[in-house]
Amino acid sequence: MRIDFISDIVCPWCAIGLYSLEAAAARIPGLELDLHFHPFELNPGMAPEGQEIEEHLAQKYGASPAALAGTRAAIRERGAALGFDFRMEARSRIYNTRDAHRLLHWVDEAYGGARQRTLKVALLKAYFTDGRDVSDRAVLLELATAAGLPEAETRELLASDRYDADVSAAEAQVHGQGIHAVPAIVINQRHLIQGGQSVEVFEKLLRQVMADAA
Repeated sequence: MRIDFISDIVCPWCAIGLYSLEAAAARIPGLELDLHFHPFELNPGMAPEGQEIEEHLAQKYGASPAALAGTRAAIRERGAALGFDFRMEARSRIYNTRDAHRLLHWVDEAYGGARQRTLKVALLKAYFTDGRDVSDRAVLLELATAAGLPEAETRELLASDRYDADVSAAEAQVHGQGIHAVPAIVINQRHLIQGGQSVEVFEKLLRQVMADAA
């Protein structure tokens, strides 16, 4: 089953959506997901140095400290149930993700969806679990090489603007399809599911798509 997963690296609900989707697929005998990740920058104009997370969320959404604390607790709980460790105290800043998306685009094109997933998960964990700066090219190089990508080519890509236009085009296409929030998951290029749904909701939808196809 082809899955086009539209998301950002600094989006906690994208991590929850991915892990929920995969947990749901694991409940269905014989189902294999052909995952492909597509870019969606929540903050395309984010400065290179990033922004303090509490300040950013208050400015963007008008969220109060109490509301933010409640959301963090809910995210930690959802993540723990799925086996993803959200250490929100380590994540003090939000960063620009354009370079990370350029890397992911290259990996899918050159090495396929399985290797792209490996890097995607490494990026999510680096940010949400380890509190690392996923806009730092040294960090991106380290994560990419750990995922088995060639160091020299990765370094060259990061130092260039390669795939920048591709990322912009992919995001424009997504916006043109009316998708303005993530995660957005397209199944078999036909069925759209949005949000960090529960495992049970994803399982029901996956089974329905399979039944319709049959």
